[in-house]
Amino acid sequence: MPNKFKLSSLALSIALSCHASNSWAEEQPSASSDNVEKIVVTGTFSGKSVAKEEASFAVSSFSEDDIKKLAPKSTADLFKAIPGVWAESSSGVAGANVFVRGFPGASDAPFLTVQLEGAPIFPPPTLSFLENSSMFRLDETVEFMEALRGGTNPVISNGQPGLTTNFLLKEGAEDTEGLVKYSTSDYGLQRLDAVVSGEIAEDLYIMVGGYIKSSPGVRDAGFNAEEGNQFTINITKELDNGKINFYTRQTDDHGTWYLPTPLDVEGVDNEFTQIGTLNRQAEIAYGPDGTTETIDFGQGRGWNGSVSGGSIDLEFNNGWVLVDRFSFTSGDADTYGLVPNGAAVKLSTVADNGSTAFGAVTGTEYSGDTDVQQIGRWVVKKEIEAFTNDFALTKTFDKGSVTAGLYNSTFSSKDWWSIGNQSYHVVAQGGENLTGIDCNDNADSCGWNYDLNGIGEGRTTALYLASSYEISDSVTIDAGLRRENHEIEYTVDEGLDGVITQAVSYDESSTAWTAGINWMFSEKQGIFFRASEGSKMPFFDDFRENYASYQNGDDLIKDVEQFELGYKHSSENFELYATGFFNEVNSTFAVSPEQAAVAFTNEAYGVEIDFNYFTDNGFSINLNATLQETEVTAHDDPAVIGKEAQRLPGYQVRVTPSYDIEFENGMYATLYGTLTAVDDRFSEQYNEKALILESYQKIDLGVIFNLTDEVKMQLAVNNLTDEEGLTEGDPRGVSGVLDNGRYILGRTIDFNVSYSF
Repeated sequence: MPNKFKLSSLALSIALSCHASNSWAEEQPSASSDNVEKIVVTGTFSGKSVAKEEASFAVSSFSEDDIKKLAPKSTADLFKAIPGVWAESSSGVAGANVFVRGFPGASDAPFLTVQLEGAPIFPPPTLSFLENSSMFRLDETVEFMEALRGGTNPVISNGQPGLTTNFLLKEGAEDTEGLVKYSTSDYGLQRLDAVVSGEIAEDLYIMVGGYIKSSPGVRDAGFNAEEGNQFTINITKELDNGKINFYTRQTDDHGTWYLPTPLDVEGVDNEFTQIGTLNRQAEIAYGPDGTTETIDFGQGRGWNGSVSGGSIDLEFNNGWVLVDRFSFTSGDADTYGLVPNGAAVKLSTVADNGSTAFGAVTGTEYSGDTDVQQIGRWVVKKEIEAFTNDFALTKTFDKGSVTAGLYNSTFSSKDWWSIGNQSYHVVAQGGENLTGIDCNDNADSCGWNYDLNGIGEGRTTALYLASSYEISDSVTIDAGLRRENHEIEYTVDEGLDGVITQAVSYDESSTAWTAGINWMFSEKQGIFFRASEGSKMPFFDDFRENYASYQNGDDLIKDVEQFELGYKHSSENFELYATGFFNEVNSTFAVSPEQAAVAFTNEAYGVEIDFNYFTDNGFSINLNATLQETEVTAHDDPAVIGKEAQRLPGYQVRVTPSYDIEFENGMYATLYGTLTAVDDRFSEQYNEKALILESYQKIDLGVIFNLTDEVKMQLAVNNLTDEEGLTEGDPRGVSGVLDNGRYILGRTIDFNVSYSF
């Protein structure tokens, strides 16, 4: 029978405590103990570990076993299990929208930072058509993930005031271990994972792993629309007073960009996608001379690049601790998509002859009652690079500690866009382009185009100071201060005509702070209160969208104020973490990349609940819930003031039971499932009732068979009832009618078998 702590859908990082804590001077708990201490590292000022129930901030952790049970289709899909987080992962393997704690937004993930081994993989949390999770792929090399909301976030690392997710890799040990896993599915997935680790010299350990995969996609494109591979090496040297670690992660993975589809056309459901064999190759025109180029839109969205880095973790005499984490990221994050532009219409309303038109590929004559839709063929090429280094020096005393840190990052993005390129297509799976329509045959008469060539470079340097002090055996206070300088150099050629239309040279500083108090009124029970103020610094797209404001000298730094009150209780058979929050966020929003942004202020309050109950007979259950209220309190358009923030549900609840069954022959199985319930959401900022995204419920089921200690099989069914919930409407729709929407992913069945040694 597996250890009961592995049954919880909240990761318990127990066997990983030596890896995570980096506290080599103290004895680590045994993974087989009945009273195992849960360790977290994300959010601590010094980068050292603390017991989870003693942390004065809201942090969740997910073990390798928890991630396997969740069976996420993408990295953003995993984020759904984090309290306080609303993740729209319906776009495919990349390009998710991630929201946290009522923070406003409309797309991407402006308040999300993804870290690998404690260092941000890309310091700007969001650029147009790129958010952090798009550059990270889950595989068997990941040991566990921690997720910190609010808390100390504004002061440490890259100063992210929202959500920081930190992934830690597996490390080698004295014994050589490995795993090989084959995965398939009802949508044609073929995937092979492998990982091996061990000792290569005295106190020198290595882990090597990765995957290759291919499939037509969860929504069948008719060709292998999702293809990828990844290779990771992690080398660790243990020292008498700490360790040194180096890693590199090479990724080339892409998949179809799933977009909103017509909601009033028969046959269009949660299995529908615009891309297909008949339209994957299409011509675009760009620049002042209308230069044409044929593009393979089957490439979708993805990441072809590397993330490499490491850490130095040392303890010295007299209570001195040094931690340095660094990371270098370089690669291409391109986007190729077929983007709807307006509602579906009957062919007769747009055909030149008022009745029929012909397929551009097959020559088929389509009748006037055929549903057609204007589709934009969008191309965004993005070459990025970043280097970060986070150095922290801590001095510990009998009653507390003091930390001084220096964070430095440089980052760049070279962008080439041609978005627009509208043309009418048949509304069908992979529906073809048409001839006999003026819009299609004469590009100048159809819609808009926005072409761009942009080059941006930036640097962020921050000094942070923090201290904690034990007032008594049960009460601890802490405070942190961060002073950050932010520089941006950015030029934009809008139109691809060689004329620079925007030029930015920005150099500003800001201050962030946090303060908290933690009262452990029993050994495993306590409360905390925390206040903080941070900021979202402007990056390249913020200047392009707010260029007039920048020229007028307006402050583009967006302040975020947060207050948190948390209760935590850990016992032998249950855990409860509940955090109430209030925040005020100043932000900007642009409906489309070619339009100027508007400024607004949003207030939100609510509670995050993470409850786990587990028994000795193999049963466990997790309740993960977020309840929140949002309100726009200031806006450039007075009609928006008083409205709810768009796209954010008032509640979301996940209930995950799990039960272990042991058979007489030594085999055992784990049955588990998740019921998810999501509230109504407004798809746009004016809260029009006609544009509500209705509530939905989703059921996932799974079973893991342990045939032997070495051989395991897993069957996972996502969206058992094939629910057709919507995650968004049409961000560019202005008709007052919900013409288009993006469905959650439909029912899928995944199977894998693994052999470990």
